[in-house]
Amino acid sequence: MEVVLAALLGLILGLAYAPVLGWLRRRARVDPASLAEQPPTMTEQLEQAVDLLRSAAFVAGPYDEVLHSNPQARTLGLVRSNRVALDELLELVRQARHQQRVVSTLLRLRREPGTPVMELAVRISGMAGGLVLVIADDRSAQVRTDEIKRDFVANVSHELKTPVGAIRVLAEAVEQAADDPPAVQRFADRMIHESERLSELVQQIIELSRLQSDDPLLTPSEVSVDDVVAAAAAQCGELAASHSVTLTTSGTPGLRVLGSEAQLTSALVNLITNAISYSDSGARVAVSVRLAQDSDDDFVEISVADNGIGIRADELERIFERFYRVDYARSRAKGGTGLGLSIVKHILAAHGGTVNVWSRVGQGSTFTLRLRAHDEAIPAPTATDAQPAQEVKR
Repeated sequence: MEVVLAALLGLILGLAYAPVLGWLRRRARVDPASLAEQPPTMTEQLEQAVDLLRSAAFVAGPYDEVLHSNPQARTLGLVRSNRVALDELLELVRQARHQQRVVSTLLRLRREPGTPVMELAVRISGMAGGLVLVIADDRSAQVRTDEIKRDFVANVSHELKTPVGAIRVLAEAVEQAADDPPAVQRFADRMIHESERLSELVQQIIELSRLQSDDPLLTPSEVSVDDVVAAAAAQCGELAASHSVTLTTSGTPGLRVLGSEAQLTSALVNLITNAISYSDSGARVAVSVRLAQDSDDDFVEISVADNGIGIRADELERIFERFYRVDYARSRAKGGTGLGLSIVKHILAAHGGTVNVWSRVGQGSTFTLRLRAHDEAIPAPTATDAQPAQEVKR
């Protein structure tokens, strides 16, 4: 009888407390999905491997956040702060993560209106923990070189004919005026002028050819914008003095970019030289530097402003073409070749930057070089950043 009562009591208690016991068993059971997932972390070895790559590279996390990137990726604009900047690239990152395989493709992108098309050879690999490794090679320089080859020879041969033909004609004139010393002197002066123009043209053709084979972002250096502006102003100081043009520099100091200091100085020298050449006596050419912010990115803008003759609206789209001159007669008189702005555009494109122009006839022009600021050297802008204009005197 006691055994029967004990069994009955156990059955009653079991029925009464079954929900509680079931709840306790469920709480005790380990459910991985209910636990907070630990975010994946970058290993030191993976960071070092990304930094050592010559190609642009970065690692994205499981939520599309950028965990680590090298300078090339930031300079090309693939990464902004801690996110993937290009929508097309972000879709490929998600595809590689979902499929857990390597994705290889070519992307043709136009970053901003008026800028060259950027062609990227991209390789993306999904890894454990939702990490995705992205490696991108910029093929834009090769594409631009192929485009240039199609018409470069024709343009060069046409431009070389002019000074070479002029020198031949002048030499014949000297021969015929052998008994007229004043005429010989006049023709000789013209020959010297044409030979100097020919020398400048050949030099700029060589420089443009060299730039096409030199990628400044392959092994980029940290470039001080202050040094670039100072070097360019020093090179153009004598030209400004000879034209009675006042050359000044001002702006935010301490800014840095990645690339080639020599190439960026050459680009700025070309802009300042053009500004001086197309300005009248007593005019002013101002070089200014500032830090600009666009979305999550920081950019360095170097502007060259003049109050010269200006450029017509219908010519603004063509001024960066090789051998194109706004004022042909004036450029010939000043010794222009029509290659300066082409060199500027090429240098900025090779640095992942842009060159923009504002101009009004009779009011002057402003050319602005825009480059991505170097992340590790961006100063915090303050009210005291702007420094007074410095006049270059000779």
